Amino acid sequence: MDKYSFLNAAHTSFFAEQYEKYLTNPDNVEPSWRAFFQGFDFGLEGSLEDLGIESDKGGMVVLSNGRKVEMPEALQKEFQVIRLIDGYRSRGHLFTKTNPVRERRKYAPTLDIENFGLNQEDLDTVFDAGKILGIGPASLKEIIRHLESIYCDAIGVEYMYIRTPERIQWIQDWLNKNHNHPNYSADEKKNILRKLNEAVSFESFLHTKYVGQKRFSLEGGESLIPALDVIVEKAADQGVKQFVVGMAHRGRLNVLTNIFGKSPKDIFSEFDGKDYEETIFDGDVKYHLGWTSKRETDSGKMVNMNIAPNPSHLETVNSIVEGISRAKQDRDHQENITEVLPILIHGDAAFAGQGVVYEVIQMARLDGYTTGGTIHIVVNNQIGFTTNYLDARSSTYCTDVGKVTLSPVLHVNADDAEAVVHATTFALEYRMRYKRDIFLDLLGYRKYGHNEGDEPKFTQPLLYKSISKHKNPRDIYAEKLIAEGVIDENYVKELEEKYKNDLEEDLLDSRKIEKTRITPFMHDEWEGFKQVTEEVMLKPMDTTYDLKKLDEVAKSITKLPEDKKFLRKLVRLVEGRHKMYFEDNKLDWAMGELLAYGSLIEEGYDVRMTGQDVERGTFSHRHAVIKTEMHEEEVVLLNEMGDHQNGKFHIYNSLLSEYAVMGFDYGYAMASPNTLTIWEAQFGDFSNGAQIIIDQYLSSAEDKWKLQNGLVLLLPHGYEGQGAEHSSARMERYLQLCAKDNMFVADVTTPANLFHLFRRQMKAKFRKPLVVFTPKSLLRHPKVHSTKEEMAKGGFQMVIDDADAKVSKVKTLVFCTGKFYYDLLDKKEELERDDVALVRVEQLFPVPAKEMRSIIKKYKNADDIVWAQEEPRNMGAWSHMLMHLDEAKQFRVASRRFYGAPAAGSAVRSKRRHAQVLDYVFDKSKDNMQLR
Repeated sequence: MDKYSFLNAAHTSFFAEQYEKYLTNPDNVEPSWRAFFQGFDFGLEGSLEDLGIESDKGGMVVLSNGRKVEMPEALQKEFQVIRLIDGYRSRGHLFTKTNPVRERRKYAPTLDIENFGLNQEDLDTVFDAGKILGIGPASLKEIIRHLESIYCDAIGVEYMYIRTPERIQWIQDWLNKNHNHPNYSADEKKNILRKLNEAVSFESFLHTKYVGQKRFSLEGGESLIPALDVIVEKAADQGVKQFVVGMAHRGRLNVLTNIFGKSPKDIFSEFDGKDYEETIFDGDVKYHLGWTSKRETDSGKMVNMNIAPNPSHLETVNSIVEGISRAKQDRDHQENITEVLPILIHGDAAFAGQGVVYEVIQMARLDGYTTGGTIHIVVNNQIGFTTNYLDARSSTYCTDVGKVTLSPVLHVNADDAEAVVHATTFALEYRMRYKRDIFLDLLGYRKYGHNEGDEPKFTQPLLYKSISKHKNPRDIYAEKLIAEGVIDENYVKELEEKYKNDLEEDLLDSRKIEKTRITPFMHDEWEGFKQVTEEVMLKPMDTTYDLKKLDEVAKSITKLPEDKKFLRKLVRLVEGRHKMYFEDNKLDWAMGELLAYGSLIEEGYDVRMTGQDVERGTFSHRHAVIKTEMHEEEVVLLNEMGDHQNGKFHIYNSLLSEYAVMGFDYGYAMASPNTLTIWEAQFGDFSNGAQIIIDQYLSSAEDKWKLQNGLVLLLPHGYEGQGAEHSSARMERYLQLCAKDNMFVADVTTPANLFHLFRRQMKAKFRKPLVVFTPKSLLRHPKVHSTKEEMAKGGFQMVIDDADAKVSKVKTLVFCTGKFYYDLLDKKEELERDDVALVRVEQLFPVPAKEMRSIIKKYKNADDIVWAQEEPRNMGAWSHMLMHLDEAKQFRVASRRFYGAPAAGSAVRSKRRHAQVLDYVFDKSKDNMQLR
C-alpha cells in the first residue's frame, strides 16, 4: 500500500490542524508528519519549482526526493489557505491602516491571494482552514475578511517570531476572540472620550495661556491618556498596587495632571517661573520633575503612582525606572512581583537611536534585573526634532529592538482611540499573564515643532501641510460616537467647558502662590531621612560594632558547608580566611569588605551589589559566591548566617553594560534607602560608559529634584603598569563634579577604613552617593591589613596621620592618597628617611580641611609640604585640592607630567615615570616636570 494513500482518506481539517502546528513550531509535530510537510512546503515567497516541487495537470506532485505523490486538489488548496493565514499573521502588520497623516511605505510581496497559489475562482470555496481562526469552515472571501479585520486594520501585530507555541496560541486566541476589535459599552466609550477631552483641552489651555512657552505638548498623541488610564484601572483590578512610570518630555505635563492627579495650579506656578521655597534647592524645568501620588481607581482600589524625574538625556530614565521597580518588588512584593508595574513611555526617534534602550531590554529576563515585565509605549511622532524617520533608523520600525527578547509589538493608529485602548488592554493582559515585556507603537504625529516656538515647515513642509488640516483624536472620536448615537452634538462642548473652567480656577489660585513648592518623590520610602549640608557630612559617626558579633559573622563567612564538595583552591581560600581572622588577626581587603556587609546584614540592612564579574571579583579577591565543583551549585555564605541573618545579601554578575546597569542600581538605591546598593566597575575608567548617569543623576539629582541617593560606586584605581585603560578611574572627573554637599568621594588604604566607610554609609540618617577608588595590587599587599579590633572599635578616618613619624625631625610633609601611599612608604623605608612624614587623605570630598590644617600645624618644623600623586598633573586630585584648600597653593607638587592619556602603554616607560615621581617626592632638586 502506498504510504501516502492516507492523503485521500483523511479529513482535510485534520491536515489543516497538523500543518498549522508545523508552521508555528515544527518540533511539536510528530516526526513523520514533519518529514512530509518539509517535503511539501509551498513557501510564501516562491513558486513550487523554487522549492524543488513540481506540479502536473494530473494532480501529481513530485517531492524533492523524486517521489511522485498524488495530492488531491482540495488538500492542496487547504494548504495554500493555511499559508495565506500564516502570511497575514507574519506580515499583516505591514499592510495596516495605522498611519493617520501620511501614506505607508509599500512592501512586497503583498498579501494578494495569487501570491499563495490561489485565485479569484477560489473566493467562494469553503475551506476547513477557517477553523484555525475560530470561525469554522468558511469561504475564502470570509476568511480574508476576517484576516483583514484582525491583522490589517488600525492595529498591526508582530508576534510570529516568538518561539513559545503556548504564547503564540494565547495571542492568536485573543485576536480571534474579538476579531481584534473592541466592543465597548456606551459608558466605556464615554470614559475614553472624557480622557481624550482632558488631554486635548489641557494642551489647548496651555497654548492660549502660555503662548510660545516650551511645554513639549502631547498634541497628535493625545490617545496616550486614555491608554494609561485603562492600564491603571484594569491593572488595579488584577492586583497591581504600584505603578512606576518613566518618560521624557513630550506629554509629560499632561500625564502628570490627567493620570497622576498633579494639581494644575502647581504646574501653572512652574510655568510662571516662580522661585522655590528652599534656598538650597536649584530645581529643574517643569517637564523634568518627578511625582508621587495615591490614586483611587473607579472600582475603589487605592494604588501608588510614581513618575520618575528625568534629565534631558532621552531614554536615560528607563533603567532608573526598572531599578525603582525592582527595589519595590524586593522590599514589599516578593510573593508576587507583578504587583509592581513598570511603564516606559518612549519617543520613536530616541527609542530607535539610543543604545541604553537595547541595554535595558537585554536586562528584562536576567535574575539581577528582571521586573516581571514592562509595558513599553512609544508615542510615535514619526519625526525626531527635525529628522525624518527614514534618516533616523535602518530598521522597518522604531520598535524593532523589542524583538531582541521575542516580545510582541503592536502598532496602533493613535487617531483610533478605541483601538489604542484595546491594544493597551491586550498589552496589560499579556504582561500580567507572562511577566514579560510588550511594546505598543502609537502612530501619531507632532502638531507643532520640537517645542512650541519651533517652525516645523522648514524641514517637513508636506507633512505639516497635512497635519494643519487634521482633526484631533477627540473630535474624530466624538464624531464616531455621535454617528453611533452614544452622545449628542453638545456633549463634547459641555465636557470641554467644564474642564477648562476648572483649569481657569486653578490658574487664578496659582497666581496667589508666591513661591513654587516641590513635592518630594517617593516620600514614604524616605521618611526619617533628612537632607544635610557639608558640615553634617564631615561630623564623626559611630560605626563601631560589637566584637563578639563580629566573631559570629566571621565564623559564618569562613566555614563551607560540609555536605558539598568544592575546588581545593576555594577550600584553602576559606580556610585561610578563618586563620586570618581567628589566629593571625591580620585581615585583608576582602575580609574587611565581607565583614562590613555581614555586620550590616546582622543589623537588618540589605546589601545589593552588581557589576561585571562582581561575584568572584575582577581580581579574584571577593569570592562572595562560591560554586560547588561538580554541579556549580551556588553558595553565598553571607546568606548562611543563621540566627544573625536579619538582612539579605544580593549579588549579581551584570550584563556587559555600564550605562543601564549603573542607572538600574541608582534607581534601586532611590527606592531603597535601607539597602547598601553598590555598583562596581571592572576597571575604574569603565564607568565612562555611564557618564550620563553620573552627570545627570549621581552628582546633581539632589539639587535638581530633592532626591537623596546612597548608591556606592567601587572604581578600581592604581598605576601598576597595565596601560592607559587599566590604571585610572578618572578621579578628576568625579572631583570636578563635587559641590557643596552632593556626594562623598574616598580613596581608602586599609580594610578597617573600608569597613567603617561602608557602615557610615548606612548608619547615617541621610543618604549621599559614595564614590570609592578601590585598589588592585593592594588586595593582596602584605602591608595592607587591619585587626578585628580596629574594625569593632574604630571609626572612619578621613585623614590618617603618619603614626611612625618623629614630629620634631620631619622636614618634608607629604600628603597623598590611595595606593600611592604604599609606594611612598616602600621608598621611605628604602632610603631610611625619618625626616619625611606620609599622611593619607582618605576622604577627598568633602575635603577634610580642618584635619589637614591641624596636621600642617602639628609638623611645625616641616618647610617642605608636598602633594604627591601617581597620576599626571592634569589628572588625579591635585586640581581639586587647589579649589578646596587654600594652603594647597603653597604645596610642592610631585606627579607625572601633563598627559592626554592616563598612563603609558609601555610597562618600561610607565615604571620609569613612576620612579621619577617617587624620586622627586624625596629630593626636590629633581624637577620631575622636565623628565619623561
